[in-house]
Amino acid sequence: MLHRPLEIKLREVVSELHPDADLQTIQVRPCPEPKFGDYQSNSLMALARTKKLNPRQLATAVHARLDVSEWCQSVEIAGAGFLNFKLKPEAISKALSQAFAKNLPLFEKTSVQRTVVVDFSSPNVAKPMHVGHIRSTILGDSLARTFRFLGHRVVTDNHIGDWGTQFGKLLVGWKTDLDQDRLEKNPIAEMERLYKKINAAADADPAVLEKAREELVLLQKGDATNLEIWRQMIALSQHQFDTVYSRLGIRFDHTLGESFYNPQLDGIVAQLKEAGLARESEGALVVFFDETPDLKDHPAIVQKKDGAANYTTTDLATLEYRTNTWNPDEILYVTDGRQQLHFRQFFNIFRRWKPSATARLAHVWFGSILGDDGKPFKTRSGDTIRLVDLLDEAEERAFNLVTEKNPDFSEEKRRKIARVVGIGAVKYADLSQNRQSDYVFAWEKIIAFNGNTAPYLQYAYTRVQSIFRKGSSEQGVLDKPEIQFSEPDELMLARHLLNFGLTLEAMIEDYRPNFLCNYLYDLAGLFARFYESCPVLKSEGAQRTTRLVLCQLTALTVRQGLELLGIETTEQM
Repeated sequence: MLHRPLEIKLREVVSELHPDADLQTIQVRPCPEPKFGDYQSNSLMALARTKKLNPRQLATAVHARLDVSEWCQSVEIAGAGFLNFKLKPEAISKALSQAFAKNLPLFEKTSVQRTVVVDFSSPNVAKPMHVGHIRSTILGDSLARTFRFLGHRVVTDNHIGDWGTQFGKLLVGWKTDLDQDRLEKNPIAEMERLYKKINAAADADPAVLEKAREELVLLQKGDATNLEIWRQMIALSQHQFDTVYSRLGIRFDHTLGESFYNPQLDGIVAQLKEAGLARESEGALVVFFDETPDLKDHPAIVQKKDGAANYTTTDLATLEYRTNTWNPDEILYVTDGRQQLHFRQFFNIFRRWKPSATARLAHVWFGSILGDDGKPFKTRSGDTIRLVDLLDEAEERAFNLVTEKNPDFSEEKRRKIARVVGIGAVKYADLSQNRQSDYVFAWEKIIAFNGNTAPYLQYAYTRVQSIFRKGSSEQGVLDKPEIQFSEPDELMLARHLLNFGLTLEAMIEDYRPNFLCNYLYDLAGLFARFYESCPVLKSEGAQRTTRLVLCQLTALTVRQGLELLGIETTEQM
């Protein structure tokens, strides 16, 4: 990554001129307009504002001392104080050669390792995973993969919903109306049926509601029978979760549900009360936010009138455990945007309760998946779409496309390709969006082989691989490649390859995988342009070698980028 030595040199000069400057704010990033250069820095303008200096004069002073001739053919001052860096082709060639020798895309692992906890997915026991779980699950997984890839220590935790009032109703249903045959055939469907039946009965008959409360109290007190049934519900649910996660290629380091923290809740409420954070209000214990304007009218209950804790109390216990156990630098909560108020309250309470805790707390929230009608994505009958059904349909649609494209492939091969293409298409359709926006789920766009889709990128990868299949005897000329650019499209592709690592850093800084999606889409477009204008196997000598190296690095980058999104590649499509 050639921006790094430029950034180091720029910081050295700034430090000489202004020893008290915050050097972390001095950055070099890709130039938005390639005609002005390869890299750009606008950091001097912000520094000038802080120092009450003329930004152009500051840029001129820095420019006079800045020696980056090893990498750049020119550095120009533009506008109010921009610095534009134009790289030497030979510097680009050297960077590509080094990456090619390592058989890796162009990136650098972090020099300062952080411990990052990622809380994502979080389905509920005894309920089917549905389309609403897809965003948290694949977004959290992609962020965890990328943090790990860049050298950070990552802890993933699936905070499942395995405690609460719904279990009282489930216990009543289990004891009075359980169909053992249905349970064996489809345990989730049977538990869902029981819950719906008893929930409706409880709405109609106070006696049923009271019975559910009694069963819940027995569970909370450790009744052996109720605990055994509850554990069976969790085991059956976990089997469903594991099946879905296996299809998605997702794993967790820990699965610590709400019940894990139940023993700590009374103590936490007592601490909040003792610290003066929680006080009684209408029979409940409540935390008020008198000093926080946007929360002043939104107090948070930490213990209900009946003495029960709630999500806020459980989340405080969870955060205390994570802080004490893993000593994280950063904790990400990947959830629906509708929980923004809850997380603002919860983070505020924790900061006041544990003022010495230093971990960065981030609510990585996302919007909704919509249907063609602009309403939440559901089946035609208005039911919630189950995640397994969505994945099944994705694979079937992909199978039909693969069959149409390659009817001569065996069915087994077409099914394997369809799994990679179908699951990848669903993941990419979500990750390529601005996570904070709602988006419309449209099969014809998601599964297409053109446009900003996973199939398009997967096909771009297979296209590169086909070059090496056709030129199978190329390895000898690539042992010590000599890279010499002869065409503008070669250089444009090479420059884009340089920015893979920077894109990953931007992605984890803002928690936005769409940055990586956009980078890969642009890369595929630049490669297509290069492929059309720069014949690879028909060229000779250094030109042929250069083009083969560009092909190999493009393939490595596309494959690695898709892997960080949790998407597989296939050699043929």
